[in-house]
Amino acid sequence: MTHHYEGDDLIVRKVRVGEMGNNVYVLECPDTHEALLVDGCFEADAIIAGAAGAQVVGILQTHGHHDHVQALPAILNHFDVPVYAHPGDDYPVPISNELADDALVPFGNREARVLHTPGHTPGGTCFLIGRHLISGDTLFPGGPGNTWGNREAFEQILFAIETKLFTLSDDTAVYPGHGDDTTIGTEKPSLGEWKNRGW
Repeated sequence: MTHHYEGDDLIVRKVRVGEMGNNVYVLECPDTHEALLVDGCFEADAIIAGAAGAQVVGILQTHGHHDHVQALPAILNHFDVPVYAHPGDDYPVPISNELADDALVPFGNREARVLHTPGHTPGGTCFLIGRHLISGDTLFPGGPGNTWGNREAFEQILFAIETKLFTLSDDTAVYPGHGDDTTIGTEKPSLGEWKNRGW
């Protein structure tokens, strides 16, 4: 499989699955090949194949919406590794490790920093590895994740984006839960526009 990103700092594999175009990521330490798998969306066989050659040591969940957990039981059955998720959401499998803001999840010689970014869901979480951000359904090219007209949730997600994501360096790559990549520097200038439009 061609790597989505490959450098001395990190290897990122991106597996697109399901009718909603969900992105599953495999984050691999280049030194040891230990890896974290992000989001058990759909098509367990495709996800397992996408992680071939990496030593998966944990599964990270960005949130608990149905389109991000459908394959989770089958993936967990295959890899038999800890599942890391924020307790604000519900999951179809037991959570081995409940995530808290700013916690670190190690893999090989790397670690993923937890950024709790509620709004799309109460347990919405992003993961930062150096200058690579797995943004789940919190941040996409062109705006925040859906909050379905809930003003409080919208303000919550914008606050998280402004205070936790837009404080990162502009060249931080953003890998969302659906669709194409972006960067912090590309999205940051639009914050005022998002606030004004209200979604």
